[in-house]
Amino acid sequence: MASTDAPGSEESFLFGALGSDGPLQLGLDIRPSHLDLNVPGRSIADRNFLMNLDLQAAWQRERWTAYGSVGRGPTGGGEFVSYEHWIAYQVSDAVSVRGGRFLPAYGVRFADHTSFTREGLNLAQDDQVYGVEVGVSTDRSLLQMSVGPGRAESLVAGSGAAFTASGRFQHDLNPRTVVAGSVLYRGETDIGPRSTDTGVSFGYAPVRWLTTWTHTDLRFQRLAVSDRSYIVANQTSVEALRGVWLRVSPQVRWTDNDPRGEVRRMVYGLDFYPRTHWHVNLSYYRDHHRFGDLHTQTLLAQLHLYL
Repeated sequence: MASTDAPGSEESFLFGALGSDGPLQLGLDIRPSHLDLNVPGRSIADRNFLMNLDLQAAWQRERWTAYGSVGRGPTGGGEFVSYEHWIAYQVSDAVSVRGGRFLPAYGVRFADHTSFTREGLNLAQDDQVYGVEVGVSTDRSLLQMSVGPGRAESLVAGSGAAFTASGRFQHDLNPRTVVAGSVLYRGETDIGPRSTDTGVSFGYAPVRWLTTWTHTDLRFQRLAVSDRSYIVANQTSVEALRGVWLRVSPQVRWTDNDPRGEVRRMVYGLDFYPRTHWHVNLSYYRDHHRFGDLHTQTLLAQLHLYL
């Protein structure tokens, strides 16, 4: 988040136009996007749209932090929404508590909210929960645990509460290697069965210009067809030139005894950072739905400005 402390600085909010010495930090997240979807047998028009237009603010005083975002929703007529808002208290150097609306800590949070490890696990951009989270950290480990009444959007819409609990433990094996284990429980609702997700994540950065994350997930849920589904995903990024990263992400998800649920995806991407807080993202998705042997392609071009 861009600070308001240094007027005229490129890192500051609106390049320091509203400089301030106070405890408030501001950021403006803008993502104009172009989407091209190709589905055999269907004609789908290209889309140019504003994926994000969010004002983000954080206020910090001694051990207290308050954070919130408000912006234009990408769907539903573009009304203003606040996907995330919470208040945190730093109990000690190792322990923190926060309450409000946030995404529960689970697995690896890839920036792409459509990845199987996010959308496939109901952890996309509008899947925050209302709850309370406790964090305990050491020099090499981080434990995060949360409980709450359920998905925030469902509670706001009056769809009913569903007890939700999550836990994530991350440990740095060494400066280049990270491993994490996660669990996420959701109670039954009128529109979804009770489910429990368990996942293991592994991160490795052998050199400065290479980073790779792998996540495997097993979901237990009460369904008539099967009670288990699986996700395996990897994302590897290589800095080919200074500020230019090449990205590849093979992903697969499937359900026991239900071939209709198997999808294999390959994502090829380019991330270009021409200057501070400017990010150009080009991503090509190729999905193979094994049931019916259907192949779809998606091209996403996006300019991410964080001012």
